[in-house]
Amino acid sequence: MRCPQGHQSAATDYCDVCGSPMVAVSSPESTPAPPPAPEPLAGAPKSAASKADAAPPQTCPNCGGSSPADALFCEACGYDFTTGVMPRPVALTDGTFIGGPPAAPTPAEAEAEAEAAEPESGEAESGEAESGEAESGEAADDAGSSAAAPRGVAEPSAAEHSGIDAPSLSTASKRMAYRPPSRTSAKEWVVEIWIDPDWYAGQSSPEPCPSPGVPEIVPLRDGALVGRPSASRNIRPEIDAGSDTGVSRRQALLTTDGRRWWVEDLDSANGTYVGPASGSLPEDPITSKVEVDADDRIYVGAWTRLVVRPATPSDRASSSDRT
Repeated sequence: MRCPQGHQSAATDYCDVCGSPMVAVSSPESTPAPPPAPEPLAGAPKSAASKADAAPPQTCPNCGGSSPADALFCEACGYDFTTGVMPRPVALTDGTFIGGPPAAPTPAEAEAEAEAAEPESGEAESGEAESGEAESGEAADDAGSSAAAPRGVAEPSAAEHSGIDAPSLSTASKRMAYRPPSRTSAKEWVVEIWIDPDWYAGQSSPEPCPSPGVPEIVPLRDGALVGRPSASRNIRPEIDAGSDTGVSRRQALLTTDGRRWWVEDLDSANGTYVGPASGSLPEDPITSKVEVDADDRIYVGAWTRLVVRPATPSDRASSSDRT
């Protein structure tokens, strides 16, 4: 055996070379090797430490993050691996939430949202329909916010989950749309009497067309008769077609409510026509009382064209001079 100084000694108490005590020192050859660890039996449970080292990390089902196998909560989002409870959503400044995917509403919630979104059938005005839709939208939001599971940024509608079609707006669209007055209110009105060569070209009249010039302007009151005068029949029309023999004695009648004007044919011989100022000339005579729009023109006889419009200051001045 060797002494602490490294000398080989035959004595076991003191070194034969240097005299150092040999009690606490033994040679490597004399030191017995430790017994080998016993092999684990088949089926025997491993220790907790070896199990933790061998287990792979677990993946969070909420955010997809990786956590140690023995972790109780997800280190990224706080998901509880033991109970499966989703993390509490965190409100952002814009009103949205983070912390989990959107949860589908239950069938009871979907039915409540669908019923709240249906418009009332007894509405009479479109304004009431719009207010009803706004109220139903608020009710649907309240119903959606009461779900136990938190909702994500994009919340699916109840109709997508329940298969219920979204409420149609056909009820409001089918309501009658009243046509607004086609003219502005005016205190005084006039009618222009024109000679129209284009209208004359399509009438095949045997009489020659007079030379066109400036129109004759006639003031209008509550109504006016269009025609040609007849002393024997005591007919004095307010709108005199003059020498146009294609105009009947009692051709048509103009009436107004102060804002709009209508024309009605009085069973004339050649008919009364109404058409727009631009485009082709009218081909079919009117058969009933027709509203005269702001850009409409009235055609009678062989060459007469009438235009109804509000009176201008110069028209009023000319009318006062004649009176």
